[in-house]
Amino acid sequence: MKLVLDTNVLLVSISPRSDYHWIFQSFITEDFQLCVTTDILAEYEEVIEQHMGHEVADTILQIIENAVNVELVTRYYKWNLIAEDPDDNKFVDCAVASNATFIVTHDRHFNVLRKVDFPKVEVIDVAQLKVELKK
Repeated sequence: MKLVLDTNVLLVSISPRSDYHWIFQSFITEDFQLCVTTDILAEYEEVIEQHMGHEVADTILQIIENAVNVELVTRYYKWNLIAEDPDDNKFVDCAVASNATFIVTHDRHFNVLRKVDFPKVEVIDVAQLKVELKK
């Protein structure tokens, strides 16, 4: 299964004390393939650093960049499907370019994708991901 994780989903899954740490553990145990672009990696680094510090951000990025179950995607086209928050489009473009199974997010801006027939991008939340991964 190929996933694109919204930054906030990744952020809340990092800490071993988090109820969502199973997501990061599922990544580590290669239960899914994580699809990223350089723009997504930059955002991951920026947000993790803001919330958890430089060392944690650096460590998490090294883990992601060296994992065998990461697909570094080159985006050739900007679909601009999310008008309300254009910054979220990087996740949509990555999902389309990688043919990802799902984008995992709790961000309401992604709800517009449910009305888009082409390109079809499936959006799920963490609870649905848990079902998909049978955790």
